[in-house]
Amino acid sequence: MIEEQLLEKYARLALQTGVNLQKGQPLMINATIEGADFAKIVVRKAYELGASDVHINWADDELTLLKYENAPDEVIADYPDWKVALHDTYAEAGAAVLSIRSTNPDLLQNIDPARVAKANKASAEKMKNFRSYTMNDRIPWSIISIPSGDWAQKIFPDKTREDAIASLWDAILKIVRVDQKDPIAAWDAHNATLKTAREVLNDRNYKKLVFKSPGTDLEIELPEGHIWKGGSAKAETGVMFNPNMPTEEVFTMPHKYHVNGTVASTKPLNYGGSIIDNFSLTFKDGKVIDFKAEQGEEVLSHLLDADEGARRIGEIALVPDESPVSQSGLIFYNTLFDENASCHIALGKAYPTNLEGGAAMTAEELDKHGVNDSLIHVDFMIGSDQLDIDGVKQDGTTEAVFRSGTWALNVKG
Repeated sequence: MIEEQLLEKYARLALQTGVNLQKGQPLMINATIEGADFAKIVVRKAYELGASDVHINWADDELTLLKYENAPDEVIADYPDWKVALHDTYAEAGAAVLSIRSTNPDLLQNIDPARVAKANKASAEKMKNFRSYTMNDRIPWSIISIPSGDWAQKIFPDKTREDAIASLWDAILKIVRVDQKDPIAAWDAHNATLKTAREVLNDRNYKKLVFKSPGTDLEIELPEGHIWKGGSAKAETGVMFNPNMPTEEVFTMPHKYHVNGTVASTKPLNYGGSIIDNFSLTFKDGKVIDFKAEQGEEVLSHLLDADEGARRIGEIALVPDESPVSQSGLIFYNTLFDENASCHIALGKAYPTNLEGGAAMTAEELDKHGVNDSLIHVDFMIGSDQLDIDGVKQDGTTEAVFRSGTWALNVKG
């Protein structure tokens, strides 16, 4: 079993560096029943740090699967108003939101993808207001992960369930720096490194990026006024927080109408409880016009048909191949981890904060600037040690940004 001291260090890191919980602030936690013991440690630590109220939204993989297997379509396609009101109430109260993810990546592999798509669309439509709080950094939020038995055995299929869980705990704690003497100080240093990288890219102010690797030849134009972000973010209150733990990326938005070429995935994508793998997308004028996948093609089709914006890109993220996630040598089947092993792009909604003044713009104003809108935001991995990226400057000259999967620019300060 994992030492209690390490679990307490992880909980404190999630609360102090993840959501940066303030005294007197409410906290809403999303957690699974299988992770209840760790969730209780987080709750105890949250109250020690001065939380005014802690609420947990519990989930259970087995119950989720039973609902998909047995509930009628009209229930699957409905997201309850009381859940919407719950989330909106906490957001309006300025709560911090911490999600502790540990879902089985194969949970819904035998469920009709159309049913899963209906449920995803219903929740996305009903939760638009709450999502505006997180995607515009109006409140502090963070996502971490802990092992579940099924997830651990997906990664370590040759180990017993107990050994697989222990191995996954070891990998997670190392990647999020909990194994270090002072994880919070280690994250402060890491955030400073990411800040330097994003400042270098913002100074460059590229007009477009060109990605090339086996199966990929993609040109992405960046909108005027785009901003590179990465690492810590600032909430409306001025509180700094880390939305993702781990995070190794710096990211910005593309121009929704100026993406052309083909891009190939380099790692499996876990979407809606199913795996999509070895897939490629072809873009013309920003929109996916063709796609194929060796596994999960029907799931990918439903994803792309979620709405008009689902066939366009909302995010581009750069991650060097030497990131701790990549160097672990593991495929996590969990986007939070796999996206931090590899350069990636996201289908769907862009973060308005990636554009100067974007957080205060209307939907119409954002569209005029080339900012994509959608009910979805789904990251998938395109990076490898064979990826080259060129940056095209405003004067048309070109320079190397990545070579063989790592920085060609000096981003270490």
